Amino acid sequence: MSLKDLHIRDAQTADMAGLESLGNPNPDGYFARCFDEQGEGKRFILVAEVAGQIAGYVFLNMNPRYQMFRRLGIPEIQDLYVASVARRQGVGEALVRFCEERARAQGATQMGIAVGLHAGFGAAQRLYARLGYVPDGAGVMYDRAAVHVGDMRIIDDDLTLMLVKDL
Repeated sequence: MSLKDLHIRDAQTADMAGLESLGNPNPDGYFARCFDEQGEGKRFILVAEVAGQIAGYVFLNMNPRYQMFRRLGIPEIQDLYVASVARRQGVGEALVRFCEERARAQGATQMGIAVGLHAGFGAAQRLYARLGYVPDGAGVMYDRAAVHVGDMRIIDDDLTLMLVKDL
């Protein structure tokens, strides 16, 4: 695969089966709800294709649930996913940069993203740092709510650090 063969576009409902087949564990009906939100203008679903095959996707949420981002008008990159056969080839970076450009075109001056804290997110942690994302200063979140000193939380995909970047 070559990045010159990479094409990023807005997802269509006809892509739903291809998105679901990538193996990213999402609850039943997840993509259908995301497409509904895309239709309402709350999010963009972006697909990376190589040779006509979906190699990854990302959501650009213009109405994030995280209160600090929502209050400050910061869109959030969510659910960046690259198929295992396309990893470490620049697809994830291209999707992030595409989101940044789309957000800038929508008038955003900052971009937000959450990253999980367990080792399964190691590649994402390194990617976001390399692309200039820094912690927003609010500390660790669990399901987008602050974790306070002394709180106990399970280490799973909902335990995150919120990151921001000036566009």
